[in-house]
Amino acid sequence: MRLLLYGGALAYRALFNWTTPAMFIGTLLIGPIFQLLFFAYLGRQLGVESDSYYIVGNALLATSAPCLFGGTMAIANERRFGTLASVLLSPRSRTVIFCGRALPYAANGLLVAGFTLIAGTFLLGLRIPVGAWAGLLLAMTAASLSAAFFGLVLGSIGLRFRDVWLVSNSVAAILVLLSDTIVTRSILPPFMRAVGDFLPLTHSARAARSLVGGAPLSSVLPELGIELAIAAGFGLLATVMLKVFETESRRTASLETL
Repeated sequence: MRLLLYGGALAYRALFNWTTPAMFIGTLLIGPIFQLLFFAYLGRQLGVESDSYYIVGNALLATSAPCLFGGTMAIANERRFGTLASVLLSPRSRTVIFCGRALPYAANGLLVAGFTLIAGTFLLGLRIPVGAWAGLLLAMTAASLSAAFFGLVLGSIGLRFRDVWLVSNSVAAILVLLSDTIVTRSILPPFMRAVGDFLPLTHSARAARSLVGGAPLSSVLPELGIELAIAAGFGLLATVMLKVFETESRRTASLETL
């Protein structure tokens, strides 16, 4: 537990790329607000969806920046900064080490999602039932965990591919399209909807919108359970990929190749 929590916190401090408060605020807090306002007013102009749809969707989507890119940095930056070999030489479990890396980014994603949701309610006048906030916290937590472990999957690709950021940026665009956070799910082809069901954020976004609409927490627990199952699935996939790519990189002597 000490390795999981304390080690993750140390790695977060060492590898976090938003190095100044101004950059953190501008990138992770202010940026999502402007994105929310853009889509909300665009939705009004085109008559596509309500403000509530875009406020909740953008709040959940805001977790993707710190979680996806943070999870990617948690592994890929070890290689970039030349410290990966030291980590892999450790006798400690790499699974515990890298899973601990995901937790600070998940907490970061939860902070960003909560800030975006609260700011959106004030700026656009959305009224959220008082009893819905506990469920919304659960939905944002589940979304942050699934996105962070998905980021670890992308980061593990960095053990074999040089330009892992191309993959991360492409996946971030796919989440905008398929996760039912901004693009209305009903207009997508069936195969795209099927893919979206297995991506992070999708089920949390549905649960959060139901809660804002007045649904009781018990009615959205299945959706939140699926989101947590997706998080566990991506965590397991990241573990397998890290083991496979580590073994292959040792065999080909490519651990520190950039």
